[in-house]
Amino acid sequence: MSLPTAPLTVAAVQARPVPGDVAGNAHAAARLVGRAAGARVAVLPELFLPAYHPPTLGADPAGTDVVADPDGRVDDPRLDPLRVAARDAGAAVVIGAAVRHPDRRRTISSLVVDPGGTVTAAYDKQQLWGGERELFVAGRRGATLVVDQWRFGLGICYDGCFPEHGRAAAADGAHGYLCPSGYLAGSAHRRDLYYAARALDNTMFVVFANAVGGADPWRFNGGAAVYDPEGRPLARGADTGEDVLVASLDPSVLADTRAAHTMLLDRLPDAGAARATFVA
Repeated sequence: MSLPTAPLTVAAVQARPVPGDVAGNAHAAARLVGRAAGARVAVLPELFLPAYHPPTLGADPAGTDVVADPDGRVDDPRLDPLRVAARDAGAAVVIGAAVRHPDRRRTISSLVVDPGGTVTAAYDKQQLWGGERELFVAGRRGATLVVDQWRFGLGICYDGCFPEHGRAAAADGAHGYLCPSGYLAGSAHRRDLYYAARALDNTMFVVFANAVGGADPWRFNGGAAVYDPEGRPLARGADTGEDVLVASLDPSVLADTRAAHTMLLDRLPDAGAARATFVA
């Protein structure tokens, strides 16, 4: 798969949505996209539109969910400010939502709002965490977003804890990995390890967005970041406070890293399938 020929500016957002207020959170998202000056891709946290708050998600699915048609399109007037913001910025916006599908599946999803204002339920979270399984069903496929020759694998939070998820994106030619997330206070070590590791594992950029603030037990720890293909942060947010982190992805860095670290070329097709056991 060929590499991009020009840099791309991206933004990772950390912010605190209001549980159940899809319209208000869409307005907040539009404001945050407006702060991402020059970004062609802006990533906001997991379930940002309804907020990651299981009591509310369980009590009011009709109010918290958006509805997708059979082609994945979402036509919900509450999202109009976000459509306008994407058009004004000329950006693709990736934002978390609870989505109701025509077959009645309810998923944790990433919506993509394209620069024309079209909203698509682009990816459904495949690896559900803990109590999410009581409210949602797992996604059935991976997905890749293409912007200006750049290919981005889509993941959501717990997906990024599984090396094979990021590797599947890289095997599909991804140059980067976009991960809207919701990491709780107390998980900073894992938060900072997983996504840097996925970057280095696959010699690709990673854009990690996260919720921040809230009340226990649903208090989130920020730390949004953009990682280079060796897992080093190009930009990182604090553990508290709203922030919009803007960084430029340089295709020469991608090329140089992949030339120096050839894991994608060297990986075995079936590593570890044949094993021997020794007893000492």
